[in-house]
Amino acid sequence: MTDYVVPLITVSVLIYAAIKKVDVFEAFCEGAAEGIKTCAEILPALVLLLVCIGMFSASGAVEALTSLLKPICGAVGFPSEAMPLVLLRPFSGSGAMAVYSEIAGYVGADSFAERVAAVLIGSSETTFYTIAVYFSAVKAKNTRYAVPAALVPDLTAWIVCGAVVFAFFGNA
Repeated sequence: MTDYVVPLITVSVLIYAAIKKVDVFEAFCEGAAEGIKTCAEILPALVLLLVCIGMFSASGAVEALTSLLKPICGAVGFPSEAMPLVLLRPFSGSGAMAVYSEIAGYVGADSFAERVAAVLIGSSETTFYTIAVYFSAVKAKNTRYAVPAALVPDLTAWIVCGAVVFAFFGNA
């Protein structure tokens, strides 16, 4: 059934366009041109974000924060091996996937830390990336409460994912 969804949508759009007498090629070209303009408008924010992520990772700040937060992780039962993922996930999805791969390779698949990392990567968002893209697209300069409001679910995911993995799988 799913093999037919995209062709069905395509045919439906073409039939609708024929009924409404819309020049599909012209409409597509206009949409593509607007998409390119939008990409050009948000590109500076994305470049800045990627440079900051690279600097954050290369500076050793991730490792320093991880070692600083290790006692807190131990106190709440959160695996400290997953802490770099907590720190990078709000900034970069691809960076978080790289960290997840390192965690899985280092502690092994089906370990508590790997399971927590897997749940965390699936239940959290690239908050700053998303905010940069959306606010750049609408040319908003002031994010007001968007950043704190978006970071609360990330913090919640960090706290809850360790508890959920422990509840389902234990600490092994």
